[in-house]
Amino acid sequence: MQRTDRLTPQPLPLPLETEQGGQAGRTEQAGRTEQAGQREQAGQREQRGRQDGGPPAVSLRGAALAYGDRLLWRDLDLDLRPGEFLAVLGPNGSGKTSLLRVLLGRQPLTTGSVAVLGRPPGRAGGLIGYVPQHKALPAHTLLRARDLVRLGLDGHRWGLPLARRAVRRRVDELLESVGALPYADVPVGRLSGGEQQRVRVAQALATDPRVLLCDEPLLSLDPRHQRTVTELVDRRRRAAGTAVVFVTHEINPVLGAADRVLYLAGGGFRVGPPEEVLTSAVLSRLYGTQVDVVRVRGRIVVVGAPDAAAVPHHTARPDGAGPP
Repeated sequence: MQRTDRLTPQPLPLPLETEQGGQAGRTEQAGRTEQAGQREQAGQREQRGRQDGGPPAVSLRGAALAYGDRLLWRDLDLDLRPGEFLAVLGPNGSGKTSLLRVLLGRQPLTTGSVAVLGRPPGRAGGLIGYVPQHKALPAHTLLRARDLVRLGLDGHRWGLPLARRAVRRRVDELLESVGALPYADVPVGRLSGGEQQRVRVAQALATDPRVLLCDEPLLSLDPRHQRTVTELVDRRRRAAGTAVVFVTHEINPVLGAADRVLYLAGGGFRVGPPEEVLTSAVLSRLYGTQVDVVRVRGRIVVVGAPDAAAVPHHTARPDGAGPP
């Protein structure tokens, strides 16, 4: 077939086969243009990857964790990119909190390797923020909201304290960023559960972390405060490119924020986009029994999964020992 750019211009209408050749030429040109666009987009993604600092924020290879004969998960390969939101789901005792302890350097893997910001766990210092499980504090607690946030700034420091004005200004900025400035001087024990979690998020952000680990931050909160806390974390990762590992039992509040889901169950796991992981077929394979995933009015309900009583649950001790 001839190409139109090789034909001699003629004053008469082009023959049919030449018109077909012209169409082929235009199609070929369009194909080249599309390929060029794809190469440009790939280059942009690569450039963003370089801007994100090169290595993944979190990387696990062949990772396995067991307590004695009890295997929590194994053969976990995972790269978490800067700015990515990973929701970690699963029943009690499946190793969700244990995964966070591994990333904090408080729990060694049974086998495999792990790196956080290209370093061994526990050596990233202030580059990791941590939001603990929500636990109500006694009403007589005298520690104010701003005191708790300040501990995130200089509670780990030795030597001369930071300048008071600079610290107060930074604390106020952090509290304002999570909407907690109006009760900065209120004792934490007098705050509601949702207000306390706002303060804990502010404390976790005090050192401007590149990785944010959240351990059941929605526990015992009502739906409105669950959405609020999730939105605070999501806004942070979008604005600052912070990688987020968000452990939760509550699927629905994080669906709009999660880029991927890591679902742990039955000694195995599945990782991928929410719409690929949260299906009846996938969860039935993980649990080894029939599980139905039902979508109702934009919400997901998991029916038939073994409840907490069927899976041994061990409360984590302060030293980080024991399976969660």
